[in-house]
Amino acid sequence: MLKFMAIHISRTFSLRIVSADSLYTIPWPSQCGQHPGFIKVVKNKAYFKRFQVKFKRRREGKTDYYARKRLVVQAKNKYNTPKHRMIVRITNTDVIAQIAYARIEGDVIIASAYSHELPKYGVKVGLTNYAACYCTGLLLARRVLKKFKLDGIYEGQKEVDGEMYSVEDVDDGPGAFRANLDIGLARTTTGARIFGVMKGAVDGGIEVPHSEKRFPGYDKETKEFNASVLRDHIMGSHVAHYMRELMESDEDAYKKQFSRFIKLGVTADELEETYKKAHATIRSDPTPKPKPEKKVTKKRWNAKRLTYDERKAAIQVRKDAWLAKIERGEATLEELRPPRHK
Repeated sequence: MLKFMAIHISRTFSLRIVSADSLYTIPWPSQCGQHPGFIKVVKNKAYFKRFQVKFKRRREGKTDYYARKRLVVQAKNKYNTPKHRMIVRITNTDVIAQIAYARIEGDVIIASAYSHELPKYGVKVGLTNYAACYCTGLLLARRVLKKFKLDGIYEGQKEVDGEMYSVEDVDDGPGAFRANLDIGLARTTTGARIFGVMKGAVDGGIEVPHSEKRFPGYDKETKEFNASVLRDHIMGSHVAHYMRELMESDEDAYKKQFSRFIKLGVTADELEETYKKAHATIRSDPTPKPKPEKKVTKKRWNAKRLTYDERKAAIQVRKDAWLAKIERGEATLEELRPPRHK
């Protein structure tokens, strides 16, 4: 039996009963079909007083902290050794790849590569497809290894065949550079482009723990991996095949969908050779090119303040003009004199 402490009839014609245990609301008979009952108020004043907000990037839906904790936390017996992450993000127009490690003040970016840099290496168009993702990962790997002077020791997989490859430590030298894949909120589906970036980094000489289960060419039912399918994606053969197929079936759709390819003169037969040359160029010189400095001419929207000498010179010019008018008889001194304020 409830021990009532207070009874309150609200403006919505509902009866609120505060007991020693909790708060109950009894709706007015007209609101509940003539069958009133007790409805417990869960989100009461105590709930909101004790409510703890989540992290900002969780509220914005940008960071998966469940995954980030496991990617960032380092074993205590490794002391201050950084735990490297290979960050991959794909936007509508760009592919972003970074090597970073976490610190209290924020993540520290060691090296980065972007697919909008690929035109410097010969890939002019199709900067977000699977082949471009592979090139971006390869570029990142060669950059970070060159930064730590490991590019001569760990050259990776030079011949692209699509087979599984993992970097192993050399016996008489430094260990391989290791990084864990950080995909953010992307879905880990079979054939996803994020794993194309990872494959490029692994073939470039970075050790990233992975399996073949998410590469194109893996069959879930038979649990077999067809490396030739992955190679076709890396070399852009799947794009070339679709270009030929669309050109035969619907030429107007081909001109609309591959308009930039046509404008730049890129044909289906040239794609594989283009990516081969890009891989070789990236390996020969992966260093980022500095942007040319823009010469900016600042615009001034307000009048520039004159110096003392400039103000005196302007006054003298006006005085000389007045005296010339007086000498010519065009005006008198009284007419030129400004009116006094009352």
